[in-house]
Amino acid sequence: MANKSKSRSVSSTTVSAPVAVSTPKTGSRAFTNEFKPDYTPVKQDLKRIAYLAGTFIVILIVLTFFLR
Repeated sequence: MANKSKSRSVSSTTVSAPVAVSTPKTGSRAFTNEFKPDYTPVKQDLKRIAYLAGTFIVILIVLTFFLR
């Protein structure tokens, strides 16, 4: 039996990802995509929780004097 040899063709072209070159901006502009979330509703909720917790603690302290 004769040996059959298969020849493989190897592609010599390689695909490389394009490299993005970024240059720093030296203008007076600020970076426009800054992450500045608005936490005012969260602050209001935390204040409400603190007021409620404070009033409940005061109520519990007052109740201890009456229930003794």
